[in-house]
This record gives sequence, C-alpha cells and structure tokens, in this order.
Amino acid sequence: MSLINELQDAADRVLTRVGPAAVRIGRGRGRGAGVVIADGVVLTNAHNLRDRTTSVTFADGRTEQATVTAADYTDDLAVLGVDTAGITPVEWAPGQASLSVGTVVFTVTSPPIGGTRVTWGAVSGVDRSFRGPQGRPIRSGVEHTAPLRRGASGGPLVDAEGRLVALNTHRLGDGFYLAQPADDDLRTRVASLEKGEAPSRAYLGVALAPPHAARRMREAVGLEAREGLLVRGVEDGSPADRAGIRRGDLLVTAGDTDLLVPDDLYGVLDGAGPRGGLSLKVLRGADAITVEVSLAEPTGEATDAPADAGD
Repeated sequence: MSLINELQDAADRVLTRVGPAAVRIGRGRGRGAGVVIADGVVLTNAHNLRDRTTSVTFADGRTEQATVTAADYTDDLAVLGVDTAGITPVEWAPGQASLSVGTVVFTVTSPPIGGTRVTWGAVSGVDRSFRGPQGRPIRSGVEHTAPLRRGASGGPLVDAEGRLVALNTHRLGDGFYLAQPADDDLRTRVASLEKGEAPSRAYLGVALAPPHAARRMREAVGLEAREGLLVRGVEDGSPADRAGIRRGDLLVTAGDTDLLVPDDLYGVLDGAGPRGGLSLKVLRGADAITVEVSLAEPTGEATDAPADAGD
C-alpha cells in the first residue's frame, strides 16, 4: 500500500472515530474548539471562555448551551458540562504514549461552514515551552505542522488510530502549532476539573515588560539600569493595585528572591499561595521602597503576564 493510500485510510478512520466528538466553542463563527471526552463533558482551552456559560456547536450543526464545570487559566484548560446526545467520546492514547519528531498526527475541527475538517502533519518538536493566558509557562508542549484555522485552539490532536495525543492550544505562525500532550499529567488535571476542582494559585495583577526592554526604558529616562521586572500595567482592584504598585515600578526582589525574569515571580507566588502575603522591593524612579502585598486567587482571566505572553 502506498503512503498516500495509508494516509487516506488513516484520515477516513480519524474522521469516523473523532469527527462527531469535535465541537466549536462560542456562537457564530466561534471563539475556539473543543472535544467530547466523556458523556456530557467537553474539554477545551480556558482562553476560549467569556462567561460561566458558553455555547457548544456539534458537527451535525446542533448547538447546546454549556456550563463551565471548572477552568484553569494558568494551564489553559477548561471542562464544560453539556448535553452530548450520546456522542462517542474521543479515546485517550495510552498514558505514556511517546510523541517523537516525525510522528504523523491529525487535527479534527468543526468549522463554521459546517461538517468536519481533518488535516494532517507531523510532530516537529517536543518539550516546547510557551505561555498561557495568565503569562505563566506551559511546559512539555508538542509542536506540529497539521494546519489549523484561526479559532481552532482547544481541539483534538490525534494519532492515526484517532486516539487523543494532545490538545491544540497555541498558534506559532508560519505553519507551526503547539499542543499540550495528553499524558498522565494532563489526564489527572482534567479529572480534577471534571469534579469541579480548579487549582488555587496566587496572582499579583501586573503586566510586565521583557527584562531587556525594562533596562532600555530606564536608561532612556536617565535612570540606573537595574535588573528587575518593569510593571507596564496594573489591573484595577488586584492585589498589586491595592498595595499601591504603579505602572513604571521596577520589581527587584520578592521576599528573598531576586526577580530577573517573570518565572522568578511565578515561583515565589506559587510558594506563597493565594492567601499569603509578599514583601516586594521596588524601585520607583530612583527611590527604593518596600511594598507589602496581600495576595489573592485570580478570578476569570486575571493575569500576571509578560509582554510576550500568547494565548
């Protein structure tokens, strides 16, 4: 059998097994995609949500209103409860299924024009790190070349047998896409979301400039170039806002930790917890001050995001 015939057979198999389980999230042309993983349960990306309810459109054109069972904006995952009308859920690949460079993979989406779209490509990289909607890194990403339209994040990436190997999450551009591998870790996190259990994490409520830009901007106004995280925005009502942190402040240390890159801050926040406190050393212009912050858990898409964060 020729390679073309093998790909055709695999595409037909994927369409039959996964096509009905691929859904569109949001009304009209939709905001994103998702996949049925159990009776009455849809998995998608958290950045596709706008409210505690959202519409889900199935491949046959049926639209149902879903409720958000739980969402984790840090890891960009959300589980929806919705009437799936007996659709056969996608089968998960074996928990430790190996994805290596060159592995052929397929994407399945339900486009606005109706029907089901299947595309194929190959894994082009593994262990890729990218940023979720709250700016924190998502690690162990799978890079692939199976073409995806805009608004297809949250949909399934499957193998030639139609088994879920990853969840499409982020567009790199130039024909490359990033997905979260459907390994044992993802299954554990999704199982918690299915129970309505979203992880608790602390956030500060700031948008950050890249370190190289922070140094350049301070030098441009005649200030000493210092290592730190430059605040380019403060969310209204956030812990940072309540503590008096301002746009243009340079965050130098958090507790005993020097802040050189955003991940330094995320590590400190995770250690402090959503109900903890944090002492920040801040440069405001040329003045060094200490700011005491009472942390909180983020709501919705609240974020501590570096300027290069993507969703």
